[in-house]
Amino acid sequence: MNQLLWLEALLKTGSGLALVLVPIALIRVLGLPSAGSGLWPRLLGAILIGCGAAAYIEGAWPGSRGLGLAGLVLINFILSGTLAATAMLGGGAPTRRGSFVIWTTVVTLFVLALVEIAHA
Repeated sequence: MNQLLWLEALLKTGSGLALVLVPIALIRVLGLPSAGSGLWPRLLGAILIGCGAAAYIEGAWPGSRGLGLAGLVLINFILSGTLAATAMLGGGAPTRRGSFVIWTTVVTLFVLALVEIAHA
């Protein structure tokens, strides 16, 4: 279980930092729809950094009351379901590269949630 929390912390903190530091460039590189400004991607990045930090605390501090594995499972299922629904309803990325990034993220989050359930 500890390795899953470290993986969660790395994935969420890393993607959150990228969104906070270079949101517009990251959106272009990934082929995702333009946000118009850097505010919303940065806000999402901050949320991801918070989730990553909570996962880190949960794994690093014995007896801590961080986010917890159950919370991470829910976050991963909600994120993957929302991204999948958005992509299927035509609100996804305008490019093939962006669609690939979105569907890869959907599958990664869904599989990660299933692995976390198996280890809970």
